[in-house]
Amino acid sequence: MSKNLFITGTGTDVGKTFITGLILKKLKQNGVNAAYYKAAMSGNERRADGSLIPGDALYVKNISGIEQPLEKMCPYIYEHAVSPHLASRIEGNPVRLDRVIKNFRELCRTYEYVTMEGSGGILCPICFDEEKIQLSDIIKACDICCLMIADAGLGTINSVGLTAAYMKARQIPLKGIILNNFQHGNFMHEDNLRMCEYMTGVKVVACVKENAVDLDISAEALKSLYE
Repeated sequence: MSKNLFITGTGTDVGKTFITGLILKKLKQNGVNAAYYKAAMSGNERRADGSLIPGDALYVKNISGIEQPLEKMCPYIYEHAVSPHLASRIEGNPVRLDRVIKNFRELCRTYEYVTMEGSGGILCPICFDEEKIQLSDIIKACDICCLMIADAGLGTINSVGLTAAYMKARQIPLKGIILNNFQHGNFMHEDNLRMCEYMTGVKVVACVKENAVDLDISAEALKSLYE
Protein backbone atom coordinates (compact mmCIF):
# COMPACT_ATOMS: atom_id res chain seq x y z
CA MET A 1 0.00 0.00 0.00
CA SER A 2 1.05 3.58 -0.65
CA LYS A 3 1.98 6.44 1.63
CA ASN A 4 -0.51 9.28 1.36
CA LEU A 5 -0.91 13.01 1.98
CA PHE A 6 -3.89 15.35 1.64
CA ILE A 7 -3.35 18.92 0.44
CA THR A 8 -5.83 21.34 1.98
CA GLY A 9 -5.84 25.12 2.01
CA THR A 10 -7.07 28.10 3.95
CA GLY A 11 -9.45 28.88 1.09
CA THR A 12 -9.83 29.07 -2.67
CA ASP A 13 -7.00 30.45 -4.84
CA VAL A 14 -4.22 30.13 -2.25
CA GLY A 15 -2.17 27.95 -4.60
CA LYS A 16 -3.09 24.37 -3.69
CA THR A 17 -2.84 23.08 -7.25
CA PHE A 18 0.35 25.05 -7.95
CA ILE A 19 2.04 23.65 -4.82
CA THR A 20 0.69 20.16 -5.46
CA GLY A 21 2.27 20.25 -8.90
CA LEU A 22 5.64 21.14 -7.35
CA ILE A 23 5.25 18.37 -4.77
CA LEU A 24 4.58 15.75 -7.44
CA LYS A 25 7.44 17.15 -9.53
CA LYS A 26 9.85 16.75 -6.61
CA LEU A 27 8.72 13.18 -6.00
CA LYS A 28 8.97 12.26 -9.69
CA GLN A 29 12.46 13.76 -9.98
CA ASN A 30 13.55 11.57 -7.08
CA GLY A 31 12.38 8.33 -8.61
CA VAL A 32 9.07 8.01 -6.78
CA ASN A 33 6.13 6.29 -8.47
CA ALA A 34 3.62 9.00 -7.52
CA ALA A 35 -0.06 9.65 -8.20
CA TYR A 36 -2.43 12.61 -7.96
CA TYR A 37 -6.07 12.45 -6.86
CA LYS A 38 -8.88 14.95 -6.38
CA ALA A 39 -12.37 13.82 -5.45
CA ALA A 40 -14.28 16.66 -7.13
CA MET A 41 -13.10 19.36 -9.51
CA SER A 42 -15.16 22.40 -10.56
CA GLY A 43 -14.63 25.15 -13.12
CA ASN A 44 -13.45 23.00 -16.02
CA GLU A 45 -13.50 23.62 -19.76
CA ARG A 46 -14.89 21.30 -22.42
CA ARG A 47 -13.16 19.56 -25.28
CA ALA A 48 -14.51 19.82 -28.82
CA ASP A 49 -16.44 16.58 -28.24
CA GLY A 50 -18.16 18.10 -25.18
CA SER A 51 -16.28 16.10 -22.56
CA LEU A 52 -14.86 17.98 -19.59
CA ILE A 53 -11.12 18.48 -19.10
CA PRO A 54 -10.03 18.07 -15.45
CA GLY A 55 -7.98 21.27 -15.45
CA ASP A 56 -6.24 20.95 -12.08
CA ALA A 57 -5.26 17.36 -12.80
CA LEU A 58 -3.96 18.27 -16.25
CA TYR A 59 -1.89 21.10 -14.77
CA VAL A 60 -0.34 18.83 -12.13
CA LYS A 61 0.36 16.11 -14.71
CA ASN A 62 2.06 18.56 -17.07
CA ILE A 63 4.14 20.29 -14.38
CA SER A 64 5.20 17.14 -12.56
CA GLY A 65 5.70 14.77 -15.46
CA ILE A 66 3.97 11.88 -13.68
CA GLU A 67 2.82 9.07 -15.95
CA GLN A 68 -0.56 8.44 -14.29
CA PRO A 69 -3.44 8.50 -16.81
CA LEU A 70 -5.50 11.69 -16.60
CA GLU A 71 -8.77 9.76 -16.36
CA LYS A 72 -7.61 8.12 -13.11
CA MET A 73 -7.06 11.44 -11.32
CA CYS A 74 -10.57 12.71 -10.58
CA PRO A 75 -13.91 10.85 -10.50
CA TYR A 76 -16.17 13.94 -10.42
CA ILE A 77 -15.64 16.80 -12.87
CA TYR A 78 -17.91 19.85 -13.24
CA GLU A 79 -18.05 22.81 -15.59
CA HIS A 80 -19.41 25.52 -13.29
CA ALA A 81 -16.79 27.31 -11.17
CA VAL A 82 -18.64 26.88 -7.89
CA SER A 83 -18.46 24.52 -4.93
CA PRO A 84 -18.91 20.86 -6.01
CA HIS A 85 -22.19 20.56 -4.11
CA LEU A 86 -23.66 23.44 -6.11
CA ALA A 87 -22.10 22.37 -9.40
CA SER A 88 -23.69 18.93 -9.08
CA ARG A 89 -27.04 20.55 -8.24
CA ILE A 90 -26.80 22.38 -11.58
CA GLU A 91 -25.22 19.64 -13.69
CA GLY A 92 -26.17 16.39 -11.95
CA ASN A 93 -23.75 13.58 -11.06
CA PRO A 94 -23.46 14.26 -7.31
CA VAL A 95 -20.41 13.00 -5.42
CA ARG A 96 -20.76 9.60 -3.78
CA LEU A 97 -18.38 8.92 -0.93
CA ASP A 98 -18.10 5.20 -1.65
CA ARG A 99 -16.87 5.89 -5.21
CA VAL A 100 -14.34 8.46 -3.98
CA ILE A 101 -12.93 5.97 -1.47
CA LYS A 102 -12.92 3.08 -3.97
CA ASN A 103 -10.94 5.05 -6.56
CA PHE A 104 -8.54 6.33 -3.91
CA ARG A 105 -7.82 2.84 -2.65
CA GLU A 106 -7.19 1.61 -6.20
CA LEU A 107 -4.48 4.26 -6.56
CA CYS A 108 -3.04 3.27 -3.19
CA ARG A 109 -2.58 -0.29 -4.47
CA THR A 110 -0.80 0.90 -7.62
CA TYR A 111 1.45 3.81 -6.60
CA GLU A 112 4.10 4.38 -3.93
CA TYR A 113 2.90 7.86 -2.92
CA VAL A 114 -0.59 9.28 -3.45
CA THR A 115 -1.21 13.02 -3.08
CA MET A 116 -4.86 14.01 -2.77
CA GLU A 117 -5.83 17.64 -3.30
CA GLY A 118 -8.90 19.16 -1.71
CA SER A 119 -11.51 21.45 -3.23
CA GLY A 120 -11.51 24.97 -1.77
CA GLY A 121 -10.97 25.23 1.97
CA ILE A 122 -11.41 22.62 4.69
CA LEU A 123 -15.14 23.40 5.12
CA CYS A 124 -15.96 23.05 1.41
CA PRO A 125 -19.26 21.16 0.87
CA ILE A 126 -18.70 18.39 -1.66
CA CYS A 127 -22.29 17.14 -1.74
CA PHE A 128 -25.35 18.40 0.09
CA ASP A 129 -28.71 17.39 -1.37
CA GLU A 130 -28.34 13.65 -1.90
CA GLU A 131 -25.78 13.07 0.85
CA LYS A 132 -24.12 15.45 3.31
CA ILE A 133 -20.39 15.32 2.46
CA GLN A 134 -17.83 17.93 3.42
CA LEU A 135 -14.16 17.87 2.54
CA SER A 136 -13.31 16.83 6.10
CA ASP A 137 -15.54 13.74 5.71
CA ILE A 138 -13.45 12.60 2.74
CA ILE A 139 -10.22 13.14 4.68
CA LYS A 140 -11.54 11.11 7.62
CA ALA A 141 -12.92 8.35 5.39
CA CYS A 142 -9.58 7.97 3.61
CA ASP A 143 -7.70 8.09 6.95
CA ILE A 144 -5.16 10.53 5.56
CA CYS A 145 -2.96 13.21 7.13
CA CYS A 146 -2.81 16.78 5.83
CA LEU A 147 -0.52 19.51 4.61
CA MET A 148 -1.97 23.04 4.69
CA ILE A 149 -1.31 25.61 1.94
CA ALA A 150 -1.72 29.30 2.79
CA ASP A 151 -0.88 32.59 1.14
CA ALA A 152 1.97 34.36 2.92
CA GLY A 153 0.28 37.77 2.90
CA LEU A 154 -2.06 39.81 5.06
CA GLY A 155 -4.75 37.82 6.90
CA THR A 156 -2.97 34.49 6.84
CA ILE A 157 -2.51 34.30 10.63
CA ASN A 158 -6.26 34.26 11.10
CA SER A 159 -7.04 31.88 8.23
CA VAL A 160 -4.26 29.45 9.18
CA GLY A 161 -5.25 29.53 12.85
CA LEU A 162 -8.94 28.91 12.18
CA THR A 163 -8.26 26.12 9.68
CA ALA A 164 -5.88 24.39 12.09
CA ALA A 165 -8.35 24.76 14.98
CA TYR A 166 -11.14 23.17 12.93
CA MET A 167 -8.88 20.31 11.90
CA LYS A 168 -7.84 19.72 15.51
CA ALA A 169 -11.49 19.66 16.60
CA ARG A 170 -12.23 17.05 13.91
CA GLN A 171 -9.09 15.06 14.88
CA ILE A 172 -7.54 15.53 11.43
CA PRO A 173 -3.73 15.31 11.67
CA LEU A 174 -1.87 18.32 10.28
CA LYS A 175 1.74 17.49 9.35
CA GLY A 176 2.91 20.92 8.19
CA ILE A 177 2.18 24.25 6.53
CA ILE A 178 3.48 25.70 3.26
CA LEU A 179 3.36 29.46 2.71
CA ASN A 180 2.84 30.42 -0.93
CA ASN A 181 3.86 33.71 -2.58
CA PHE A 182 6.43 34.16 0.17
CA GLN A 183 8.93 37.04 -0.09
CA HIS A 184 12.11 36.48 1.88
CA GLY A 185 13.06 39.69 3.65
CA ASN A 186 9.45 40.89 3.71
CA PHE A 187 8.89 41.93 7.34
CA MET A 188 5.21 40.92 7.40
CA HIS A 189 5.77 37.59 5.64
CA GLU A 190 8.56 36.65 8.02
CA ASP A 191 6.38 37.54 11.01
CA ASN A 192 3.41 35.66 9.56
CA LEU A 193 5.59 32.55 9.41
CA ARG A 194 6.52 32.85 13.09
CA MET A 195 2.96 33.64 14.18
CA CYS A 196 1.41 30.79 12.18
CA GLU A 197 3.78 28.33 13.84
CA TYR A 198 3.04 29.83 17.26
CA MET A 199 -0.75 29.82 16.80
CA THR A 200 -0.92 26.26 15.50
CA GLY A 201 2.08 24.48 16.98
CA VAL A 202 2.73 23.19 13.46
CA LYS A 203 5.94 23.81 11.51
CA VAL A 204 6.07 25.77 8.26
CA VAL A 205 7.92 23.18 6.18
CA ALA A 206 8.49 25.33 3.07
CA CYS A 207 8.10 28.86 1.78
CA VAL A 208 7.38 29.16 -1.94
CA LYS A 209 8.05 32.33 -3.89
CA GLU A 210 5.69 33.52 -6.63
CA ASN A 211 6.06 31.52 -9.86
CA ALA A 212 8.59 29.14 -8.30
CA VAL A 213 9.66 26.19 -10.42
CA ASP A 214 10.88 24.03 -7.54
CA LEU A 215 9.87 23.27 -3.97
CA ASP A 216 12.42 24.42 -1.39
CA ILE A 217 12.38 21.22 0.66
CA SER A 218 14.48 18.09 0.39
CA ALA A 219 12.92 14.98 -1.10
CA GLU A 220 13.45 13.10 2.17
CA ALA A 221 11.77 15.84 4.22
CA LEU A 222 8.87 15.89 1.77
CA LYS A 223 8.45 12.12 1.85
CA SER A 224 8.45 12.19 5.67
CA LEU A 225 5.15 14.11 5.57
CA TYR A 226 3.39 11.12 3.96
CA GLU A 227 1.89 8.35 6.03
